[in-house]
Order: sequence, then structure tokens, then C-alpha cells
Amino acid sequence: MNTQTAIITGGATGIGFAIADAFLNTDFNVVLIGRTSLKLEKAVQQLNQPKRIHFIVSDITQPEVAPDLINETVAKFGRVDVLVNNAGIFSVKPFTDYKIDELDQFLGYVRGTFALTQETVKQMRQQKEGGAIINIGTILAMNGIKAFPSSAPIMAKAAIMAMSKNLSVELASDNIRINVVAPGVVPTSLYGELDEKTLNYLEQQQPLGRFGLPKDIADAVLYLSLAKWVTGVILPVDGGVDAGGDGTSSR
Repeated sequence: MNTQTAIITGGATGIGFAIADAFLNTDFNVVLIGRTSLKLEKAVQQLNQPKRIHFIVSDITQPEVAPDLINETVAKFGRVDVLVNNAGIFSVKPFTDYKIDELDQFLGYVRGTFALTQETVKQMRQQKEGGAIINIGTILAMNGIKAFPSSAPIMAKAAIMAMSKNLSVELASDNIRINVVAPGVVPTSLYGELDEKTLNYLEQQQPLGRFGLPKDIADAVLYLSLAKWVTGVILPVDGGVDAGGDGTSSR
């Protein structure tokens, strides 16, 4: 079998970068998709395996780009075996403070994920060898945290998580596995607007005693990409928060 290829959206920094590193260490080729050329170029330099990395500057919230992203990946590496829908944006604010145009920005990632997943499925069906699609969700779609109000971005993530469950059954006969990794709090640039008091409070609620690291999420993504008899799973990777405790309560 040829070297497998993984596509990672939002792959230049944070969790996406850690996922790319994990795949490269497992002998995959990797395609990074992001909106900023300088960040992507820096990521490729840091990952230091230029022959096995290709980056594409693109905005996945524009669904019309999806066919070109798959076509360019196939032209470069010949195939698509794994898609990781990681790209997204986040904000924390009270429900009534969100504007409809902000909601539209979050939902843009739903449309982009939908379109890129469609094109990936078409390519995987042509290859007739199955594949894996891993969507990055959040435990906040399952349990709210009063100190962490984020209804608009969580609405978008929940839509992707629900789609994943449905698709896992629809595509099982194609041997295309659809799973979700639902991270807990992994402080990256997405959390830049959180104040220190909130972060300290959230850290105290972690049953395993610490926040997550990007590598924690990457390890779970890699597992789901390789686990041939796992589909339709929403896997919390959250230090135990989803299991219960003050960190997941509405109090």
C-alpha cells in the first residue's frame, strides 16, 4: 500500500500542529490547510519533513474551495486516507451578547466541514479502500460550564458532532469511519480572551489535575485514524471532566 495521506484543517498552530506532528511520526504524508501563509510556512519549517508535507492557503468556510483542496492533495500525494476537520474559531460571552453575524461566522465552519467531508468521501470511494474522518468537537456540547458561556460556537460544534454520528452509519458500508474527539480545556490561542481568574477556576476543576495539551488531542486523533473497528464514537479527551464533578455542572 502507498504511504497514506492525512489532511488537517487549521493545521498551522496549536492542536492542528500537534496532530500533524503525530501523523508525520507515523509515516503519513500530511497536507495542512490554513488561512495564513506565514503560519503554514513556519509550521512546515518546524515539522522539518518538507518532502512529506504540503500546505494549502485556503479559507474552508467558503464551501466552493473543497473540490480544489482534494484535487491538489491527490495531485501531490496520490490519495486521501484521513481527514481531520480541526479548523474553527471560539469566543466566550453571554448568550444575549452574541450577534447574528457572529453566529454566521461559526456556522461557516459547519458549511466548510460539510463540503470538505463530502469531497473527501467521494475521493475515498474512488480509492475503494475506506478511510477515516475525525472531527474535532468539544465536551461543551455535552456539558455546559457556567464560567465558560459559549453558546454560539458550541452550537456549530454540536452540529458537526451530530453529523458525525449520522455519517458513521451511512458510510460504514464504504469502510469510511467517522469519529469525533471532544477536547476539554486545552489552552491555545483560541482561549486568548479568557482572563486568568477564569483559567485558574477551570484548572481547579480538572479531575486529573491539569489542562490538556495539544499532544493529548493528537494522540486520540491518531488512535481513531488507525482503529479499524471504531466508528460513530464521540471520545471525550478532557482529563475526566465529562465523567462528572464541578467542572461540568451548570452551577
